[in-house]
Amino acid sequence: MIPDSELRFEYAHAGGPGGQHVNKVATKAILLFDVDASPSLDEYQKARIRDKLATRINKEGILKVSCRRFRSRTMNRDAAVARFHELVEKALTVPKKRRKTRITRSQKAKRLDDKKKRSRLKRDRRATE
Repeated sequence: MIPDSELRFEYAHAGGPGGQHVNKVATKAILLFDVDASPSLDEYQKARIRDKLATRINKEGILKVSCRRFRSRTMNRDAAVARFHELVEKALTVPKKRRKTRITRSQKAKRLDDKKKRSRLKRDRRATE
């Protein structure tokens, strides 16, 4: 949906496992996407992304997705892109509207019948004077 040409990447030191290697190589991938400047999204889609992914968007309107799961920069980059597409797709899907359902006649009759039985049982337990 969104072409890779609209995505920018930054790389940083990841931390975590890797020993001495981890301090020398910037393997953490940070994907940056300018929501407001994107020509591939219409205004409704931009508004929906801004609303649903508000916690990931900074004041400049840039959506950030980072990944530091792998020790490889390319694997982290690919994982960040996959996560980004997943987040955008989820933000753009509109949930189905709930349709009201009615209680069936048989369910209503069964409930009333059970209430009558319970009432009769309690009435019979009462002491008669």
